[in-house]
Amino acid sequence: MSEESSRPAEYEYVVVGSGAGGGTLAARLAEAGRKVLLLEAGDDPLRMAESRLPEDYQIPAFHPFASENAAMKWDFFVRHYADDEQQKRDVKFCADRDGVLYPRAGTLGGCTAHNALIFVYPHNDDWEYIAQLTGDSTWRPTYMRRYFERLEDCRHRPVYRRLETLFGWNLTRHGFAGWLFTERPFCMEALRDHDLMKVIRGSARKAIREEQHPLKRLLWIIQSQADPNDWRLVQANSYGVRYAPVSTRGGVRIGSRERVLEVFKQHPDKLRLELNALVTRILFNDENRAIGVAYLKGDRLYRAHANPNTGAGEPREAFASREVILSGGAFNTPQLLMLSGIGAQRDLERHGIKARVDLPGVGTNLQDRYEVGVVNRMNEPWEVLAGARFAKSDPQYEKWVSTKKGVYTTNGGVLTLAKRSNPERKLPDLFLLGLVGRFEGYFPGYSELIARHHDYLSWIVLKAHTVNCAGRVALRSNDPRDPPDVNFRYFEEGSDRAGEDLESAVEGVKFVRKMTAGLKKRGLIAEETLPGKDC
Repeated sequence: MSEESSRPAEYEYVVVGSGAGGGTLAARLAEAGRKVLLLEAGDDPLRMAESRLPEDYQIPAFHPFASENAAMKWDFFVRHYADDEQQKRDVKFCADRDGVLYPRAGTLGGCTAHNALIFVYPHNDDWEYIAQLTGDSTWRPTYMRRYFERLEDCRHRPVYRRLETLFGWNLTRHGFAGWLFTERPFCMEALRDHDLMKVIRGSARKAIREEQHPLKRLLWIIQSQADPNDWRLVQANSYGVRYAPVSTRGGVRIGSRERVLEVFKQHPDKLRLELNALVTRILFNDENRAIGVAYLKGDRLYRAHANPNTGAGEPREAFASREVILSGGAFNTPQLLMLSGIGAQRDLERHGIKARVDLPGVGTNLQDRYEVGVVNRMNEPWEVLAGARFAKSDPQYEKWVSTKKGVYTTNGGVLTLAKRSNPERKLPDLFLLGLVGRFEGYFPGYSELIARHHDYLSWIVLKAHTVNCAGRVALRSNDPRDPPDVNFRYFEEGSDRAGEDLESAVEGVKFVRKMTAGLKKRGLIAEETLPGKDC
């Protein structure tokens, strides 16, 4: 036995990463009586000495500023194309960083600390696909729905509120309420913003008219009160006009951070949380079994941080008797595997890493939703944003502090729509989100456009169920502090030979323009600024 494998195990499980996957899994294991070490490379956002914290973390409407908060952010710059000329056509491309900004979070809670808080259940066919792919029937929708119900606290839904009222049910005891609160984003001030209500009504009417069987879809909207997580709608692979539930509790962000800290408080003898711990490699015994991890103790060690630490960090190790669980996300998990000698042997050796397992699939098959913005400048600023500076002491902030109500309890979304880009598509593959704000995509300083401009309506066109899976994560170096090299190989560079993804994204833009055409005629919209009427 090697010296490493002879070390006594301190924990049953070592979990790397405290985000949506790792944080929640570590909490469940600790609740089940297992001894768990949870390692997080960042710090707790509520104890960081940063001028805009904890507000950037806690206030839902501040999520763009959370993603650019220097204390929490990990900036990844990724390429969408290998071809330089094609890549440079993207106005968001940063030549000095050779990529487009993808905000990530190095903090307790991972990217649940800065995401847009949208919490929508997937299609049943997604679970069926995984069940068939793995040959494991426990991935089927009926099983996975049970996990969802253990996760989401759905007491915001009218049907469950009626059960509480009529029968005096305790929803938690009856299994209807999990740990992750979700709420219906609603702002009374929006009702008094006449232009905003015209936009919502006009867009919704146009969207419903364009659907097949519009009366049937309208009936579903009424019965479910537009809740996309309504089990009856999920079973039907629903589409249509919806609101997007947000992961907030009483108007305040909630995520895996709160879950981890709650379980840590209840089970301090089972769950140990170590912050500022950057895992550098997996430790193995002579039989190639993962028995622990090596990590560096220190703050801001990963160089994706806005202000990376120049110090080396303190080397440490942790051992697990049962499993080492990697939950670093689509970029950092394959990076850690490759740093540990698991990946394509040829690529590893090029960086001076001895291959432990020649596994060429590591880092490949990278997929993402395509995201396209349609941005419109309005003729008048939104009344609901009058005086808003997205900072302390403005009227909206004062209302959030005193009542936890108002526009700052929302993520800025006013309407969502799920639809098929083509009637022949099996599932709705477009998710359209209307935002009160100027959102042109991610680039350094993008959040300032939202703070400065109160007269914009942005539609985000998200193309899901993509055909392309040709993206790749590769090592830049053998230094675990360097972010990896990421290329998504969009559209024609990818594996979608028929061009279905591009066709669907274009259809999404066309549909948004149909919804806004009437608003332009009525004088509400002054112009489409992105991509522009000539595009």
